[in-house]
Amino acid sequence: MAPIQMVKVSIPVECRVGVPARPAMPTEMLSLGVDLDRFSAAAMAEIELREGYEGELRAALAECVKPLRVERLPAGG
Repeated sequence: MAPIQMVKVSIPVECRVGVPARPAMPTEMLSLGVDLDRFSAAAMAEIELREGYEGELRAALAECVKPLRVERLPAGG
């Protein structure tokens, strides 16, 4: 009987994390010719929304690229 050899091979694994829904951006809902104050308020709100959305995207990406937990077989079989 041949001795057992360990062979390390990368195995692709499907990422099962859902893509976070993109929020509606306040500046996209403004009508043409809106005054500067309303535009500024919408832009500030949008910055907050985008930062939150970016955090969700980063969390999903981190989940997909983290190393898999591998169970090791006992020596000899």
